Amino acid sequence: MAAPRKPRTTRNPDLVRGIGKHSRSKMYHKRGIWAIKAKNGGVLPRHEKKAAEPAPAAKVPKFYPADDFKKPLANTRKPKPTHLKASITPGTVLILLAGRFMGKRVVFLKQLTSGLLLVTGPFKVNGVPLRRVNQAYVIGTSTKVDISGVNVEKFDDKYFAKEVQKKKTKGEGEFFETEKQETKSLPQEKKDDQKAVDAPLLKAIEGVPDLRAYLAARFSLRAGMKPHELVF
Repeated sequence: MAAPRKPRTTRNPDLVRGIGKHSRSKMYHKRGIWAIKAKNGGVLPRHEKKAAEPAPAAKVPKFYPADDFKKPLANTRKPKPTHLKASITPGTVLILLAGRFMGKRVVFLKQLTSGLLLVTGPFKVNGVPLRRVNQAYVIGTSTKVDISGVNVEKFDDKYFAKEVQKKKTKGEGEFFETEKQETKSLPQEKKDDQKAVDAPLLKAIEGVPDLRAYLAARFSLRAGMKPHELVF
């Protein structure tokens, strides 16, 4: 059983509800506020506010959620620079093992910051333009081309980045119409860059007998050929 409630005690009892028996000045002396002020230089003492308490920790929910929500894992892996294979040096002829130009022979120019290899056909010889390839999908050969006259400082990973195109919203009439496939033409600037790279390469290739025909030929395995015994 709860303890009985103590009656409210006050030094200024009410004559009528809201009206006290003693006046404000009477209560000032009765409560001894004048003595407190005199003790503190005529000013009531002020207590400093307590520092705000830290917010309580989040309460553990009583029930688990019905659905599982995947939380992204923190990526603490530091990227390591890609080491170039010892068989791949500037000017080395490589054989592409995957992609659109699989089996084609290309000339290695340099390694980019991302670790990918910058290669070219040249384009006039076998139709392979300037492009990036992963060294895991190439075979290095013993054939080399002199690339001392080729300037490749301009080319980096940003050069090959694709432009993001905004999607166009279609109306009701355009929705049922057959879409016309727009052929994207290569910018003239990239065409000029391709010619600037290929020009000194073609001079170096023409100076070596049968090198142009070697680069133009596609590599393939025939019946009876043993890949592990081949010397490139």
